[in-house]
Amino acid sequence: MKKILITGAKGQLGSELMALSAQQPDFQFIATDVDTLDLTDRHALSHCLKTRQVDYVVNCAAYTAVDKAEDDAALCYKINRDAVQNLAEAATENGVRVIHISTDYVFDGQANTPYKETDAVNPQSVYGTSKLAGEQALQAACPNSIIIRTAWLYSTCGNNFMKTMRRLSAERTELNVVCDQTGTPTYAADLAQAIVEIIAFAEREKTFPTGIYHYSNEGTTTWYEFAQKIIALAGTNCTIKPIPTAEYPTKAARPIYSVLDKSKIKRTFRVNIPAWEDALRRCNSRL
Repeated sequence: MKKILITGAKGQLGSELMALSAQQPDFQFIATDVDTLDLTDRHALSHCLKTRQVDYVVNCAAYTAVDKAEDDAALCYKINRDAVQNLAEAATENGVRVIHISTDYVFDGQANTPYKETDAVNPQSVYGTSKLAGEQALQAACPNSIIIRTAWLYSTCGNNFMKTMRRLSAERTELNVVCDQTGTPTYAADLAQAIVEIIAFAEREKTFPTGIYHYSNEGTTTWYEFAQKIIALAGTNCTIKPIPTAEYPTKAARPIYSVLDKSKIKRTFRVNIPAWEDALRRCNSRL
């Protein structure tokens, strides 16, 4: 039975991976979070991988407070770059395969066609720059790794846009939401399923196609349109007002366009990617 260590197991994606574990008789999932495994402790990390005889690590741990990172760069880099460096070295030392989660924030958001894995990176925030540094550290120290960039992640747990919209729409009669940022929401449960399918593919085909891949749900939308769908499904009596980004200033710059091209992950691993509207309905039904 292959052992899969999940870091950040209490977060959105980690929780969804653990929820899938009961349906995976061929894999043993090991849940860890900062309280049980400190990724900034290189020795503890290597000891864990060795003693638990881990085959795969899915690294869901990250510093994701995008605006706070602008004032807290040291901690952001410690988690998003230095901890990934530790993981890369420990994994290579112990012959462990790594699947690492990254972000659309490595791009500057100035494109007008979906971003491919080979497109030039140009992060515009501390968060994006730290995540790119983590990608580079992983690839340099652990060639036997896969990086999955995703965007607009949400789920039934944790803090995310969907849950915030549901809560605020129950408290207010009107909400302002930016209408000029385009992307694709990603239901964490769907990404978790894709990750399990990638590991199953690697075991079945006896190959681990390393490199960078993109994953989000299918389709495109804006935060404003996403909010409208969320409110409609929630059934709350709240009006959503579209506003430009200029009217909603944030400390960290957000990508204006962050649609990801999923051709490579679909072609390589033959994963099925649901439409974002269908994913949102499924997530809403769980709430």
